[in-house]
Order: sequence, then C-alpha cells, then structure tokens
Amino acid sequence: MQLLTVNLGRPRAVEYATAPNGTTGIFKEPTDAPVRVTDPGTPGQGASGSGLAGDAVCDLRRHGGSDQAVYAFAREDLDFWERELGRPLSNGAFGENLTTSGLDVNGAKVGERWRIGPDLVLEATTGRISCLTFQGRLGEQGWVRRFTRHAATGAYLRVIAPGEIRAGDPIEIVHRPDHRVTCAMALRAVTFERDLLPEILAAGEALHSEARRVAQEYVAAVEERERNRKGAERVVNGAGP
Repeated sequence: MQLLTVNLGRPRAVEYATAPNGTTGIFKEPTDAPVRVTDPGTPGQGASGSGLAGDAVCDLRRHGGSDQAVYAFAREDLDFWERELGRPLSNGAFGENLTTSGLDVNGAKVGERWRIGPDLVLEATTGRISCLTFQGRLGEQGWVRRFTRHAATGAYLRVIAPGEIRAGDPIEIVHRPDHRVTCAMALRAVTFERDLLPEILAAGEALHSEARRVAQEYVAAVEERERNRKGAERVVNGAGP
C-alpha cells in the first residue's frame, strides 16, 4: 500500500464554485515536496480548512475542518472512471489530497487508522458527499447523482498524529475496528439508503460529526413514531393514553 501523490490546490475563481467568494480549491496538483499535515480545527472557529499545508479550502461551510481534514481517493477508482468517462484522469483530478495505490479506501472502516510515512496517523470518518462544484469541475451533467450512486467515493480522514508526508511513502493500517461500518456504507446511509442510518452509529465517536447527527436524529424520529403508534393503539383498545 503506497501513497502515489500528495495533491495541493490553490484558490481559483470559476463560475460554478459554491463558495461565497466564487473560488474553489478543487483543482489539485501533485507536489514532489514534503507536506506537513496537521489538524485544521473546527470550521468557523479560526480553522484553516485543509489539514495539508499549502492546500486551499474555499468553502468552509461544506468542506474542511477536523472531521474532513484530508481526502483520500484510490488510483484504482480513478482508473475505473477513466474507462467510464472515456478520458484520462490525473492524480488529484477528483480534488483528493492523497492518491493511493493498493488500499481499499472505500472499504475502510470508520475509525480505521492509517500511518503514512514515519509519523502521520489519519483516521477514516466517512465517505465523500459530492457537490455541484465537483460536477462543474468534471463538466458531466448528473455527476453528483452518478458519483454518489456508485458509492466508491473515497474517504475523509481526521488527523490523529501530525506528520510530514511525500509521494511514495508507505501506508500501513495500524488499527481496524470490529464493527462493519465502512466509509462507503456511511455515505450510502446519509444519501440514498437512509434505513442504514441506525447501523452506522455503531462506529461511535469516530463517525463524522454531521453523519452522526443525521443518524441520531433519524433514530429519534423513528422511536418517536413508534411511541405515538403504541399510544394510539392503547387509546383504540380502551387502555387510555
């Protein structure tokens, strides 16, 4: 398992950017230089957005922060989309910070930890929810739905231990939880397969905070409906409320 490239982006103004200032950092290019990776903090509280030094996150309402400090995507999945779209896709083409080889990124369990290089440790939090900026970047109509339905959307990661990385570094899985919640499953749960929401709570605090909130609210709503149903049955049966 190897880190093929580390990809950084600078702000670029485009008409399809969803950031308030009309810029995006999705245009990422590989760098040969070592890159420092740290926890960027919470969006809206002085956070820099990206966990990678020299990388831009322009819309802090939707991107960046501790729960998605780093975005990883597999070269194998880029190869799949090259065939599907009929055109070459360079490393970083999907706006990923890390392009990997030999690692099941989509099948990474939430809470799974990777060591990259000598010091950096990252923890998987969820899969990527696509956006209109990504669709505009590729110029593919219906891309948001198509990419999400395929559910091989890469992994967002938080920084557990900071460190410096560069292209060619080995990747080692140093911890893998015993639950079955993968990044792909978490993504499916918050998009097209809402019945999975109760199951992804098994990942606990490692789950991306927004996905966890959505799942908890879903479970609370289901429980409330069940209480109301039972209450109505008692009334009908003459047992009182």
